Amino acid sequence: MQRPSRRRFIQTGLLTVVGLAGCATPGNSGSDETDTGNGGVGTDGAATGSDGTAAGDLADLELGVETLATGFTSPVGVSVPAEGTLYVVDQPGQLYRVTDGGDLEVALDIRDRVVDVSGYDERGLLGAAFHPDFDGSGRVFLRYSAPRREGTPDSYSHTFVLSSFQVSDGSFDPESERTVLEIPQPQANHNAGSIAFGPDGYLYVGVGDGGGANDQGTGHVDDWYDAVPGGNGQDVTENLLGSILRINVDTGGDSPYAVPEDNPLVDGDGLGEQYAWGFRNPWRFSFGPGSRLFVADVGQNEYEEVNVVERGGNYGWNVREATHCFGAENCPGETPDGDPLIDPIIEYPHGGASVSGISVIGGYLYDGDAVPALQGHYVFADWRADGQLFVARERDDGLWPVTAVPVADDGFGSNVLSFGRTTAGELLVCTTDAGGVSGNSGAVHRIRQA
Repeated sequence: MQRPSRRRFIQTGLLTVVGLAGCATPGNSGSDETDTGNGGVGTDGAATGSDGTAAGDLADLELGVETLATGFTSPVGVSVPAEGTLYVVDQPGQLYRVTDGGDLEVALDIRDRVVDVSGYDERGLLGAAFHPDFDGSGRVFLRYSAPRREGTPDSYSHTFVLSSFQVSDGSFDPESERTVLEIPQPQANHNAGSIAFGPDGYLYVGVGDGGGANDQGTGHVDDWYDAVPGGNGQDVTENLLGSILRINVDTGGDSPYAVPEDNPLVDGDGLGEQYAWGFRNPWRFSFGPGSRLFVADVGQNEYEEVNVVERGGNYGWNVREATHCFGAENCPGETPDGDPLIDPIIEYPHGGASVSGISVIGGYLYDGDAVPALQGHYVFADWRADGQLFVARERDDGLWPVTAVPVADDGFGSNVLSFGRTTAGELLVCTTDAGGVSGNSGAVHRIRQA
């Protein structure tokens, strides 16, 4: 299914702003003082083992970090293409190359195309993905927030942009930008921003629900669920918000992308780019061994969640927040068409006993060698790190038990922004000590055993 060469605009209707909701980028307060009606009825996190119950040898594990680079403003992404160079996405609009000695080189600077971000802001340069064939030359794809472009309503905050740039022998050409996709963004928050190539060679793109609270307000459409008005998470026909997209960027023609023929809504009732939906703010995601797609979705006021995402899956927002009904005492487990609302594999509460937080930061299923105890476990964090990372042990059914593991190093920042992985399978983590997009306390570390 080939897309025309024109840029793709997806617009929504105009409703009333309700308020802001919690997100995963720097400076998040984790709750919305203006939000109300958050039901939270459902299975109890502690009863299912998601409250931090130690898993085997994880109980005594202590981690450390080797700091690889410092001096970033807000390092929201880290990418290591097959040729092994470390690249870091800095939110104001720079893509940095890290040398073997830890020095920073500006590979690409697009601050003139990104909205001005300072203090607390969830917009900016939010993600980078190198084409699977990249060997120092080739294409890099960037996801950023631009000022309103043609087709974005005046009442909206900004325009979501996904673009590609050409690289030749390590030299990035800023004038080679080719816009792949544009989406009008109603609010300044819930921008997601994670992009990655899957094992199938297609590009996967995370898109938030459009911002505000409750999946309601300006830019949020009506859906099938009457108990809680809204929203984009449950809609698949009006816009691409609240979804994971899957596109083919190797079209070889005038069109910047094509929709894979096996996407779930191709030739059906919905927008073909969508691969899965029912998300609020899928800030970071990753592919694990076995091609599983792990998507961390930032909650609103009460619960954070991580999902293993399947083709055509519906992950519940705004009917549910994690496994709990949202805004109602009771809620359905499926859509009127009989499609199930899929439970997360991990959830944790705001204010839990040992595992708690305010904004989940998705990580990776560990397959490195530096920390044997982490083998086969999913490693992730909360934005409010409090000197620890989270480790989840896989189980066949129900929620995965989660253990809070301390990080001993003083150089580990107070806030976690993102994870990455080296070509050898070792985990990288981006941190900052700033409460927003400011200063130069951002750092990238490699996780090791203390």
